[in-house]
Amino acid sequence: MSILPFLALACPLDGAPLHRHGSSWRCAAGHSFDIAAQGYANLLPVQQKRSRDPGDSKEMVAARRRFLNAGHYHPIAAAVSRVALADIPAGATISCLDAGCGEGYYLRQLAAAAGDEQTLALLGLDISKWAVLSAAKQDKRPNWIVGSNANLPVQPATLDLVLCMFGFPVYGEFARVLKPGGVLLQVDAGPDHLRELREIIYPALKPERPADAQLPEGFCFLSTETVRFPLAIDGAEQIADLLAMTPHLYRASAEGRARAAALVSLALTVDVRLTRFGRVA
Repeated sequence: MSILPFLALACPLDGAPLHRHGSSWRCAAGHSFDIAAQGYANLLPVQQKRSRDPGDSKEMVAARRRFLNAGHYHPIAAAVSRVALADIPAGATISCLDAGCGEGYYLRQLAAAAGDEQTLALLGLDISKWAVLSAAKQDKRPNWIVGSNANLPVQPATLDLVLCMFGFPVYGEFARVLKPGGVLLQVDAGPDHLRELREIIYPALKPERPADAQLPEGFCFLSTETVRFPLAIDGAEQIADLLAMTPHLYRASAEGRARAAALVSLALTVDVRLTRFGRVA
């Protein structure tokens, strides 16, 4: 197994290829982006930010890191790695982007699952600088970038695989950066995902929206599977970490959050859907 940084980056200002010069990335027009001491680069220009500090906060990133590193979602990571690595021939080099990588857990798990003969060129991208900083501190091998799925700083048709884990898919951008025949692996919450927690924090659960049956433009449907398992969480701290890493923290009322804070144990259902789309030529 060999893990390399993915290097086919593009300038977020003009789309030209970026080349590394010492501790910065530069394009032919002279736009320059510093590489931080921790090894990541910020390719999110001010004009592409919707707030001063977009994405997950430092506290949310720390909660997600603690929860994921405790192994609670390992079955999801194992399924993603199995599906992602299934068709890679021995001796091949596969370039992979985790679009919305958070603190890098799923990319680290993918790297750990790669076979002896497989080479992975990895890029983790997130809009939260705190997430990317945490990812870069935990594994130096991938390339870690602060950036946006809406304007990926990646050269066209350079990726074999894009992961979108509970994220915000921007299919036009994913289609642009994937090679023909490349794969988008998308993981979304299923109808019963964390239902027991949702029943505690909301007065009533909204009826499930039907899954979007529309095929994204530029893609064909390859496969789908469900990963479902029970999860028991003990301790108020771990329950707080779980709530902090979900959108439910902001959607719940103060009363709902108080009910969750009073819990010392919680039996949950994890229910997620893995969908594979192929980039059509």
